[in-house]
Amino acid sequence: MTEAASVVAASACVYIASPPASHLGHARAALAAGRSVFCEKPLAVDLAEARDFVATAGERGAVNFPFASSLGVATLAQWIADGAVGTPRRLTIEVAFARWPRGWQSDAAGWLDAPQEGGFTREVVSHFLFLSRRLLGPLRELQAQAVFPEPGRSERAVDATFRAGAVPVVLRGRVGETTLDDHNTWTLEGEAGTIRLRDWAIAERQERDGTFAPAPDAIPNERARPIALRRQLEGVVRMTRGEPHALATLGEALEVQEVVEAILAGGRS
Repeated sequence: MTEAASVVAASACVYIASPPASHLGHARAALAAGRSVFCEKPLAVDLAEARDFVATAGERGAVNFPFASSLGVATLAQWIADGAVGTPRRLTIEVAFARWPRGWQSDAAGWLDAPQEGGFTREVVSHFLFLSRRLLGPLRELQAQAVFPEPGRSERAVDATFRAGAVPVVLRGRVGETTLDDHNTWTLEGEAGTIRLRDWAIAERQERDGTFAPAPDAIPNERARPIALRRQLEGVVRMTRGEPHALATLGEALEVQEVVEAILAGGRS
């Protein structure tokens, strides 16, 4: 028995965190061994392979989109349910990086900055696409452009418009136009008010003077992330037992991947 097979045999659920092109090979081996799968996003970089996997995997898998377990996102969902936004009119997603890959990703730069598997659209924008899908509805009517200025390296800019449910969405992503390692906002405007998620974790509401005020219990990502990870692990346990959970489903992850790859295809000749 190989080392990988031994690990699968000893586990109820297998976490797959290898580079994207190898995800589904490991996932299929785990499912064939009767295990559940918790996979990093994207499911794959080959859409046909991902579609085939999702069609046959059933309910024994989920994908690592931490927004599914985020306290900040839970606050946004509650505000929406309470009518703070009213009828949504527009969603704006902005992501920006001083450089790509980010400094803490340097050990994986070989694939994270290659167009075949890497890039900030797959690694970061995908999270906000999932959030849009989860809170607002199916993603459709995409028009997009991606810029690949350096041969052999990942994109440095993306622009896209689409709809999440009935809500028009504008997406903008850039590398090199900020001094911040990683800055992002997900801003939902409606007839009754505006809310946003800032820098991964901080839920905010717009005040009458146009400024944004954080929720009373908002905490920065370095403190919020361990809480979300713990909530994710609790979801993995429930999934493995066949119980209801809030993790990103394989179907949701595939829908996100379809949009991500379509955005990137807009910049390839």
